[in-house]
Amino acid sequence: MKKRLLSLSLAALMAASMTACGGSSSSSSETTAAAAEAATEAAGDDSAEAAEEPAAEGGAFKIGVIGPLTGAAAAYGVGVANGADLAVKEINAAGGINGYQVELNSQDDEHDPEKSVNAYNTLKDWGAQMIVGSVTSKPCIAVVAETSADNMFQITPSGSAVECISGDNAFRVCFSDPSQGKASAQYIGENGLATKVGIIYDSSTEYSSGIREAFVTEAANQGLEIVADEAFTADSATDFSVQLDKMNEAGAELVFLPIYYQEASIILKQASDKEFAPIFFGVDGMDGILTVDNFDTSLAEGVMLLTPFSTTEEGSLQFTEDYVAAYGEEPNQFAADSYDAIYAIKAAAEQAGVTPDMSYSDICDALKVAMTEISIDGLTGDNMTWDASGETGKAPKAVKIVDGVYEMQ
Repeated sequence: MKKRLLSLSLAALMAASMTACGGSSSSSSETTAAAAEAATEAAGDDSAEAAEEPAAEGGAFKIGVIGPLTGAAAAYGVGVANGADLAVKEINAAGGINGYQVELNSQDDEHDPEKSVNAYNTLKDWGAQMIVGSVTSKPCIAVVAETSADNMFQITPSGSAVECISGDNAFRVCFSDPSQGKASAQYIGENGLATKVGIIYDSSTEYSSGIREAFVTEAANQGLEIVADEAFTADSATDFSVQLDKMNEAGAELVFLPIYYQEASIILKQASDKEFAPIFFGVDGMDGILTVDNFDTSLAEGVMLLTPFSTTEEGSLQFTEDYVAAYGEEPNQFAADSYDAIYAIKAAAEQAGVTPDMSYSDICDALKVAMTEISIDGLTGDNMTWDASGETGKAPKAVKIVDGVYEMQ
């Protein structure tokens, strides 16, 4: 999809991302394509090949992507890698950024903070000038400590913990955890979805705990009664019988799930086995549930989640068609976030007039300012802007799963 580009303004409100894939023969496209075909193949070998073929000095922007291309969270990382790849191919075909082509190098962190830092160091050795990622919160927090110390520009498409953009070099496309929690409670209350609400959350992750805390605070303002509030941890994420029984006994009309799609798929199966059928309402971590191996997607019928993207929206149709043609599957929100991030970076780079022969620190200093001066219409929001803290200001939306597809509400 040709990006609906860019009205520049001095409003400061949000965060975005960048990345790109080589119009010159870089292995970034190979990396993301391989990840899309099989999330079991790590990106490291392909990225090493990319490092062996650097562009001529000053000839191309070099952008690194970090995320889980394999493992339990691969649906997120593969989406981000592919979304970035598609956007960069379009940008390069249209003449690049400020007349320069872009090279993309995607590294697999397996949703692990230590491996995410290793991926960042690999990308630095490759010559990366900007970083997109990390995709999930704990790895992103680890990497931002490194990029902040180095003054390397970083934007995460989907790292939602508050600490993911703790440095002044870091921005994000998605909503923060507190924003997701607050917006979810507002949506449920304002649309009269329920009055008695239960919560099942993962107390071992900053992501889930942060969203849950903000949700509970806003629920009181919306007249929602929290009738059951049950935690689990990564070590107990296979049996939710106790939590579901407490939801049922308390009369929960809606169960809020600020968790990842893997655990959500188990909860939906076990709830069905118990013939417990409240409304289930999730957030961006739920996106990917329709792709879980051996999951009966009919169990997700009627599930709602807060997400700014749907493949059935008019503005997403061309992007979805191009994505399916390139990678053989429908895009998720993470792919759309990454795609928008690339175009936001393009806008900021053109606003700042940066060139590839600049040091990554000088590029970072220029983009910090430019990010607060741009506005774009993207897949995940219209008139998207950023403030100096790196936060997004776009309006939240919700989707409902109907007949195996997301329908924007």
